[in-house]
Amino acid sequence: MFDLTLTFDNGPEPDVTPFVLDILKRRNLRATFFVIGNKLAQPERRVLAERAHAEGHWIGNHSYTHSIPFGMRSESDVSENEIRRTEIEIGPLACSPKLFRPFGGGGNLDRRLLNSEVVEYLTRERYTCVLWNSIPRDWDDPEGWVETALSQCKSRQWTLMVLHDLPTGAMRHLELFLDKVGEAGGRIRQDFPPECVPIRDGIAVQPLEPYVTAVSAARNEMAARG
Repeated sequence: MFDLTLTFDNGPEPDVTPFVLDILKRRNLRATFFVIGNKLAQPERRVLAERAHAEGHWIGNHSYTHSIPFGMRSESDVSENEIRRTEIEIGPLACSPKLFRPFGGGGNLDRRLLNSEVVEYLTRERYTCVLWNSIPRDWDDPEGWVETALSQCKSRQWTLMVLHDLPTGAMRHLELFLDKVGEAGGRIRQDFPPECVPIRDGIAVQPLEPYVTAVSAARNEMAARG
C-alpha cells in the first residue's frame, strides 16, 4: 500500500497533454500540471491548461523558459522574468496559494534549484514551492520508465512523482502505469507530501539550505564560465 501524487512538467503540448487529460478523466484522477510560461503564451497551448483547470487539475508555475536552473543564475531580475511572467500567463488558472516548481536540470535536488533572490521573491509573493521525491526519467527512458516508477512508489509511503507531458512517447504507457499502481494497492491523491514542500504560502517550513545557492556564489560561477 502506498500513496502517489502525480505531477506533469514542461507542457502544455498539443500532441500529448490532451491524451494525458483523457486518461485522467476516464479514471477520475486529479494531478498538477507545472507549465512553462512561453508555452502557455501560445493560444493553442493555453487552451489545454484551461481544460486541465476546468477538469479539476491544479496549474503550477515552472518558469518561463526552463533554460538554466535558478541556482546557477545571478541576474537580479530572474524572478521577474521567469516566475512573474509565467504567473501573468497563468492568470485566473492559478491555485491559491500559487504553486511554483523549480527545475534541476534532470531532476537534481540540490543547490542548483534556487538562489537567495528567488527565495526572497517566493516568500514575498506567498508561493508554495513544490519539489519531488520521485523522478523515473520518463523523458530519458520512454519505453522503460513504468517499472522504474513503480519501484520508486513501492519504496516509500507517499511518492510525489514528476512525469512529463512531452512528445517523447513516454505517456503512451501512462495507462499501463496507472493499472500497475492500482494492482499494487496504490492510492492516487492530489495534495503533496509535506517533506516535498519547503515553502508553503510564502513561509519556509523546512530548511532551504540544501536547495539554495547564494546569489554571490552563482555570480562567481557564471563569471568563471564567462
